[in-house]
Amino acid sequence: MKRTYIVLIFLITLVGCNTISNKKASIYDFIPDEASIIATINDTESLETNINNNNFISGISKSSVYKNVSKKLNHLKYINTENPIIISFLKDDNDSLQFSISTKQINNLFLPDSFPNHKIETLKIEKYSAKKITFNNEELYTTFKDSVAIAASSSKLLLSLLNQKKENKNLKKIINTIDKNKPISIVLSNTNNNLISSFFYSETLSYKNFSNYTSVDAVISQDEILFNGITKASDSSGKFINAFKNTIPQENELAKIAPNNCDGFLSFTFNSFRTFKSNLDSLNKKNDSTINTSLFDNIVEIGTIFSAENQAIVLNSIDVISTKDNLISEQNEVDTYRQIPIFEFSKPDLFETTFYPFIHYNNIDYYCVINHFFVFAKDKEILENIIANYQNKTTLSSRDYYKNITKNLSNASSILQVLNNDKLKDLIDLNLNEHLETNFKDYKFSALQFVYDSHYAHLHGAIKKNKIKAEANAVTELLNIKLDADLLNNPQFVTNHRTKQKEIVVQDINNKLYLISNVGNILWKKQLNGPVLGNIEQIDIYKNGRLQLAFATPNRVYLLDRTGRDVTGYPLKFNDKITQPLSVFDYDKRKNYRLFVTQGKNVLLYDAKGKTVKGFKFSSAKNEINHQPQHIRIGNKDYIIIKTDKKLNILTRRGLTRVKVNSDIEFSNEAVFNYNNTFTTTTNDGKIVSIDQKGNITTKPFNLSKNHHLATTTKTLVSQSENILNIKSKTLELDLGNYTKPKIFYLNDKIYVSVTDLQSQKVLLFDSQAKSIENFPVYGNSTIELDNIDKDANLEFITKGDSNNILLYEIN
Repeated sequence: MKRTYIVLIFLITLVGCNTISNKKASIYDFIPDEASIIATINDTESLETNINNNNFISGISKSSVYKNVSKKLNHLKYINTENPIIISFLKDDNDSLQFSISTKQINNLFLPDSFPNHKIETLKIEKYSAKKITFNNEELYTTFKDSVAIAASSSKLLLSLLNQKKENKNLKKIINTIDKNKPISIVLSNTNNNLISSFFYSETLSYKNFSNYTSVDAVISQDEILFNGITKASDSSGKFINAFKNTIPQENELAKIAPNNCDGFLSFTFNSFRTFKSNLDSLNKKNDSTINTSLFDNIVEIGTIFSAENQAIVLNSIDVISTKDNLISEQNEVDTYRQIPIFEFSKPDLFETTFYPFIHYNNIDYYCVINHFFVFAKDKEILENIIANYQNKTTLSSRDYYKNITKNLSNASSILQVLNNDKLKDLIDLNLNEHLETNFKDYKFSALQFVYDSHYAHLHGAIKKNKIKAEANAVTELLNIKLDADLLNNPQFVTNHRTKQKEIVVQDINNKLYLISNVGNILWKKQLNGPVLGNIEQIDIYKNGRLQLAFATPNRVYLLDRTGRDVTGYPLKFNDKITQPLSVFDYDKRKNYRLFVTQGKNVLLYDAKGKTVKGFKFSSAKNEINHQPQHIRIGNKDYIIIKTDKKLNILTRRGLTRVKVNSDIEFSNEAVFNYNNTFTTTTNDGKIVSIDQKGNITTKPFNLSKNHHLATTTKTLVSQSENILNIKSKTLELDLGNYTKPKIFYLNDKIYVSVTDLQSQKVLLFDSQAKSIENFPVYGNSTIELDNIDKDANLEFITKGDSNNILLYEIN
């Protein structure tokens, strides 16, 4: 329900009153007793963008439930707040969907001028003052109490919230388990009118009979949804999660026998069958069972493998001989397949009678034994398929997509459910009470597990898009990330100091800065006062390994921590315009940073704490500085480069002249590079100029046009002029186009050179010998950043796609 959740993000600021009570209350104090779903939204902006980008949620958004809730909440998209939001859903006595909202009350929560074609009425609901907001024939009733803003879909529901006095202690306990650092957490409460039918494909395992409360923290990115939480039921509730009480979860091995062409499986484990059976009999209100269950005495895992409308039941034995002895009366061999005997089975209802509701299947006629697995099924064909896949080593456990979906799960669990896309869709249809046309074909398998621990069970789950393993040398699009607005600048990589992997930072035209994980999850967004100038730098001002983002906008210098918050003392504010990107130098690699701020002809110098550094002698050039200050180290000497159109200033750390450059050269605005131990740049008329450490100047005609670009390493020089690209001594004549600046990357002892043709929207990549990298060009609309961003050996690069999209590629 994509739009549903997007709208939830804005829920709470509908309150139009400005008076704030002196009393303090929790936003959780105003949850309806009959609420079935309670969502806590902690990071509204990141959640909105992540949901926009998630393909799985996009598929669910086609449902009538989505359309219904979207219609009810449509007017809420015109408001905003940075505080956590609670939204609760319930059904009323007429089986109609109702909702309530609570958040911290602040001034000007609701701005009527931004609300088109609306009607606001002030009214009394018994003794309480409230407002009724009507938009598109949908009504919302709002007020506040004890510093909490409250809204509800009906006046009756709002009144019940205001008069609600009894605290639900069990609900409060489960709410206390949610992770407030996750963008969204959801609590499911077992009420008379549950909005959730079941977690399970099994029709007998309804949520109504499974547990009392479930809390889930969700992380949503482009290709996956990961969730973790707990589920809990009181001892007296009669809920079936308590069947695992006083048992220890065992390793789930059903995937080792489940064919890769099955529809999924449900596995449940225990260390003591007798304990589990006693719990289950109590829940099923069985006083005494006359059925002989000695077959299960040495079983630690039982499960069902789904195959179309049929099932196979599997017992995982820790004592194969004893289990076979308990089947001594069932030794009538009727067939052999691949040297494995198939026997008749005369007790088709044994499993359902013993394990209801975990097993609801009694069509069993045959069984076979495969290693330590005892497999029972209605048809011999099902057994033959299981035998063949096991012998061919094509079971689920051997498949990359299964390993990928379960890598975030525990090896041992009380319950593990794995479903393919068809069965997942059936489960979604069940909960939505309608048939979706979406097939979720890209989500080959999903997984959900419960790990019982004392008086509750841990919950873990994953819904991931299946990524087909790319061929060698292939260039694969990993992510296509949609922002809220068009991109303002090119995306770049920054380092996550915790994982040592790379993340993505980019800004949109609304001056909003995004930090995005390398799997496409929007980590945070921050509103800036202007466009970022140039690249964002990373520094460690506390010298503790934690990196901050440093950059300038036209009137600010920002320093942001890992979470997007301003570091104390920042941003630095400037009345005069900053004209070049922020330059950050760490001369001795001791994290004693110097921050250079350029304003026209002037240079200002600060330390990492934002304090002015005194004693830097160069404060102003005669002409406007045409490139950000640079630091070059040759040998054991540091050089500070400050360049104008008329003069190249090569300075010491203290701002004194280190290399005197006497010439009447008109410099371009290209950077200065350390090339062959010289200071190399270009002139305005397209020559390459090199200056040695004594100030001697060498100028070389290079036939560069006025709009040319230069990039070098210490040994490799690359230039681009119109459609001519020079790499070392090689000259490439590219197709006519509009090319970006060339960029050089040195990775894995290899040099890569990239340019992008903005006219044809093609990214080109070459090696140091000017040979095109295999499978290039690829689609892109900006320069690229190339790096190894994760734990595998493959390189990735990022570029702009459409106007509001970021593309992440992998070179395999």
